[in-house]
Amino acid sequence: MSGSNLKFLTPDSALLIEDDSEKTLVVSDLHIGWEINLVEKGIHIPSQTFRLQEKLIKLIKSYMPDRIVFLGDIKQAIPKISYEEWKSVPEFLESIQNYVSDISIILGNHDGDLEPLTPPSIKIFPSGGIVLGKDNNIGLFHGHAWPSSNLLKCEVLIMGHVHPVLMFKDKLGFWTPPWQVWVKAKIDTKRLAKAYLSYLNIRAGSKPLETLKKKLSIEFKEPKLIVMPAFNELLGGISVNRFNKRLIGPLLSSGSVTANNAELYLLDGTYMGTIKQAIELFGS
Repeated sequence: MSGSNLKFLTPDSALLIEDDSEKTLVVSDLHIGWEINLVEKGIHIPSQTFRLQEKLIKLIKSYMPDRIVFLGDIKQAIPKISYEEWKSVPEFLESIQNYVSDISIILGNHDGDLEPLTPPSIKIFPSGGIVLGKDNNIGLFHGHAWPSSNLLKCEVLIMGHVHPVLMFKDKLGFWTPPWQVWVKAKIDTKRLAKAYLSYLNIRAGSKPLETLKKKLSIEFKEPKLIVMPAFNELLGGISVNRFNKRLIGPLLSSGSVTANNAELYLLDGTYMGTIKQAIELFGS
């Protein structure tokens, strides 16, 4: 990747984008306050906010980033704000600001009415995402909505939203606990161009790549997609064994992501093969 170094911070579900002048720590899907949903189902566990806070502070002390970007879903409740979130979200963000002053949040589908919970110095961006990197070649967005057009010019797109995990059945037929995974996939640019033009109500014609370039001045750079695991590892997720059946979000469901050949990596860095190989080995 030109100009910037991108590193998975094993064994944590976070990554670091580093260039000559800046280090950016990226995490996704905290879902602060999700424990309240469990209480409604009769399951009582302590608040996990302080644990997530300490986990992130440990990463900050280890890697000393200049900036932190949250890829959405800071909070849990949709669309309201729960009592737990009124208390925990500001406390969490203020504690992180004691270590890193430059914090950005890209809105996720759980982040309705997030602004009243956010310190004024924290920058909030729409779900279309932002571009980072020395050569503006890294696009960050949550994933429940289309990335903005300027992200489509990037070499690498990074999203959260789906909480990818790997599961398989044991000899007795029981599913194992989920293993969080990173997903790295290639993007079919012709299909992406056609789907994105359709989203914008622009007729693609027989040459969607040329139409995209003419209408929006977008010329693809053979983009690759990284789907981040959730920073809150206790959340559920979508099993990559069933990705083709449960692709969510417009980019993934557009047919432009070659899911079967996507590579899987555990949090400790172990390469688990492709999604196709995972299905062959573990079933779906």
